[in-house]
Amino acid sequence: MYLVTPDPAHGLVVAPRSSDDLTPETEQTLTAQGFIWNNEIEAYTRPTDHDPEDVERTADALRELGHYVIS
Repeated sequence: MYLVTPDPAHGLVVAPRSSDDLTPETEQTLTAQGFIWNNEIEAYTRPTDHDPEDVERTADALRELGHYVIS
């Protein structure tokens, strides 16, 4: 399960519920979209984004990989 949300301090945040959600395919998809892992908050972030359309586009990509997503 993932939370996809805009955050004023971090941009667009994609947070897995647990490390079990970090499949190689999911990590590859997120990094290809420009996300980087942020150890401080234990989530992927893309600092320049926080548009609702970006949230939905990212959530849809995760759903296509079979993940449950809250956005």
